[in-house]
Amino acid sequence: MAFSLCRLGLANAGLLSLTLLAACSDQTIQPATLPVLPDERLSLAAPPAPGSEAQAEDDRIFAQTRRLVGSPRWALATSDADLHPEPFLRHYSCAIGFTLNLAKTPHLARIMTIVAKAETPRTSEEKHYWKRQRPFIGNDAPICVARSPDLAKSPSYPSGHTIAGYSTALVLSAIMPERAAQILQRGRVIGESRIICGVHWASDVAAGYQAAGAFAVTLLQDPTIRALMPQARQELLALQADSMQPDPKSCAAEADAAAHSPFSAN
Repeated sequence: MAFSLCRLGLANAGLLSLTLLAACSDQTIQPATLPVLPDERLSLAAPPAPGSEAQAEDDRIFAQTRRLVGSPRWALATSDADLHPEPFLRHYSCAIGFTLNLAKTPHLARIMTIVAKAETPRTSEEKHYWKRQRPFIGNDAPICVARSPDLAKSPSYPSGHTIAGYSTALVLSAIMPERAAQILQRGRVIGESRIICGVHWASDVAAGYQAAGAFAVTLLQDPTIRALMPQARQELLALQADSMQPDPKSCAAEADAAAHSPFSAN
């Protein structure tokens, strides 16, 4: 399935790989037909300057969240780092109220392929425009994924995982508006998991939410996506009728994470 390659990307680095996107099996989705997303190099503020109060706040949150190593919140952050397509979509199962299955939602998969292909070049442009280093560079603080060379070289601002996670939440919310609040909350937590994991500054994640929102405005007006949304909704409703309920322990862990945001912790 196309989305199986399109959302994989460089999972550790938080970027969606252009090489993998070019190899997607759905050849009917061509670059010329993709929605043109807004250039967030214009609308995002620059990341905090070294020595600024904003950078000091980023430093504080990074240090504080290192205390969560080994906790259930750390485990959730590790799980949320996985951008492989099946687990990526299943991240939203508790929020939507039933277990999501990519194989049974081909129209939704096609929408998410378009989203991934459209977002990839913009996310890459933004990251390489600001070239901000990751918070774990130059220290031995724990992070929830391996310290790979690709991750170390990938710029930090804005958070690509956050863009992917929150834009997906916005699209799913448009398809299933009766679960919008829960889905958007889960999208927020996926972004916050990047802070807990230690691979993004808090301000990277905040910028990721903004970029995702800007992208979604355009994506949800795209004629191809709009034409696919009714079928995607029918797929989800059929899955809702037949699907197993999500694991209660997983749902409890996600709810606890939502109630304890690193943005609001003392």
